[in-house]
Amino acid sequence: MHDNNDDEIRTAVRASYGSVAQGGGGCCSDTSGCGSQPETIASQRLGYSDEELGAVPEGADLGLGCGNPQAIAALKPGESVLDLGSGAGFDCFLAARAVGDSGRVIGVDMTPEMLAKARENARKGEYRNVEFRLGEIEHLPLADADVDVIISNCVINLSPDKPQVFREAFRVLKPGGRLAVSDVVATAELPEQARQDLALYTGCIAGASPVGELEVMLRDAGFEAIRIAPKDESRAFIRDWAPGRGVEAYIASASIEAVKPEESIQ
Repeated sequence: MHDNNDDEIRTAVRASYGSVAQGGGGCCSDTSGCGSQPETIASQRLGYSDEELGAVPEGADLGLGCGNPQAIAALKPGESVLDLGSGAGFDCFLAARAVGDSGRVIGVDMTPEMLAKARENARKGEYRNVEFRLGEIEHLPLADADVDVIISNCVINLSPDKPQVFREAFRVLKPGGRLAVSDVVATAELPEQARQDLALYTGCIAGASPVGELEVMLRDAGFEAIRIAPKDESRAFIRDWAPGRGVEAYIASASIEAVKPEESIQ
């Protein structure tokens, strides 16, 4: 358990990612996002293709993720998609291509600077089926049963109340809707000093939960067909998030999938 209270954590996360949006440091390194390489190189390491990277407006890819939720979301034309912690809009714009003009994409982010950047990117790219809303992922600004698919990329670990995130995700999904998330999970217990380091929390490390705990959270929220698959190879780039700290021994990126039952009681 982290000793910082929820508001302190959210304030630190908001400040960190606000700095990233404005071109400063933040997230998972002291330079530019999760790792110290240029954004395009970082995203290639996460599994994005050159074609995907070239399809979004300049400035949308900040290299902040830990995987590629597009690879597991299996988006279809006409679907409605929600991106939790949408940042500068990278995954939203890729999702918009997949769902087409008959679909829609909503990005939610609690950082005003990120929201402004995403909206400007949407304007530049002339995305008419994408919108961005200010809000916390624990309290989503969406109606019940509003979307078909929820994606997210290395954001849920930053929440101090993950069970509430999954309850909200369940609420806004339509019956039969699915969750397709890339995030970090704890594969071993972090040392106490690391768990209490707020910089490592905002850096996508100290807030990681064990797979078993995440499964319980998802099940308690009402999800079924839960699948969490850690990726051992991700430790190669996680090592760069906090050089010399050995964090790659404790966390890994994972694909997290779950489904809201066709018949469910809210």
